[in-house]
Amino acid sequence: MSDTPETIATPDSTAPREQAAAGRPALLRLASRRSSLARPLLWAAAAALAVAVPFYLEGFWLQTGLFAMSAAVGAIGIALLTGSTGQLSMGHAFFLAVGAYSYVYFADDPAAGASHALGGLGLPTPIAAVLAVVTAGVAGGLFSPIAGRLKGAYLGIATLALIFLGQHLLFNAEPVTGGYNGRAVPPMELFGLVFADSPSLVVFNVPFGSLERLWFLGLLVVLGAAAFARGVLRGRPGRAMNTIRDHEIAAGVMGVPVARYRAGVFVLSSMYGGLAGVMLALVFQRTVPDYFSVLLSLDYLAMIVIGGLGSIGGAIIGAVFVSVLPQLLTRYSDNLPLIAEPGSGGVSPAEAARILYGAAVVTVVLFLPGGLAGLFGRLRAMAAGRAALFTRAPQARLSPPPASSSPSPSPDTRR
Repeated sequence: MSDTPETIATPDSTAPREQAAAGRPALLRLASRRSSLARPLLWAAAAALAVAVPFYLEGFWLQTGLFAMSAAVGAIGIALLTGSTGQLSMGHAFFLAVGAYSYVYFADDPAAGASHALGGLGLPTPIAAVLAVVTAGVAGGLFSPIAGRLKGAYLGIATLALIFLGQHLLFNAEPVTGGYNGRAVPPMELFGLVFADSPSLVVFNVPFGSLERLWFLGLLVVLGAAAFARGVLRGRPGRAMNTIRDHEIAAGVMGVPVARYRAGVFVLSSMYGGLAGVMLALVFQRTVPDYFSVLLSLDYLAMIVIGGLGSIGGAIIGAVFVSVLPQLLTRYSDNLPLIAEPGSGGVSPAEAARILYGAAVVTVVLFLPGGLAGLFGRLRAMAAGRAALFTRAPQARLSPPPASSSPSPSPDTRR
């Protein structure tokens, strides 16, 4: 018998590893396919729910939702300026006032008030709404040279002056604004449909008043505003804005006109504010100067911080949180502790709401830098990771165990 040891063929130990590596892209494709199929279903469910809301909810919830929609439009504008470009603005309420009062002046007919005559141009309401947004943009353009050269707290202090200027004009330009009592808002009329309680309209045995009709108009406006802002951020202007926010000197070295972009984004943000003011006027049905104070500007800053700076979805989430919370506290103040009715001497619902979302701002700054939008993103990533783990587990059980890499000795070589 030959003394040469015989080599026994053993299974290749790298085969199971190669099979597992080959299976990973398939698992990733499966998870991606599932997520791509689930996303349209979620959007379809959300759209169906939004359409069905006016048929089942009462007027309070519809009005609260419309307030949230108008706040969302204004929050998207301030998110583009502060969250994406890094420009602090304390005067956003001024541009909401410009949009609201411009719409009333352009759409209303001249009339004699109680103590003074009220002016108006009597234009068609859709044209008046467009001109109101343009007027807010012009007001922002007049301030844009300052916005293009200042940044940070200096710009915030400069825009704060717009609030005091606006309050002075709103209270004293009585032929345009109506003074302390404000002015009634003409209802929107679009393609023959009047967004008011009269003439009566019944859809599927449900009477559609002004709130029900404005609900669908508000949905279209919010979707259009969000889609436009998302397109801006995903394109070349958005990359330039983020570069200015993160590295201003580097942006200038790369050839980005920093001052021009700052001024342009300020004008765009003011136009968003004007559009939000038009929506707010249509929902309130009356413009009052006291509403457009510095507290409203602080509310909008709280919206984008709570929702997530630089995120369009975060701006919408923050707007819903900040605008809906006072309404809920007001409605259920009798059943909530430590909250009293307005004027009773205790903590009013509006004050309690500011305390709560002030605490929310502190919590977000300390523990959630990405805001509520970042929190939802983390939860979604964790859910996707668990789904991929469960999908990978059956494949791991079916794969054969790896063989030993060291060959077993031959019987002839054993001593």
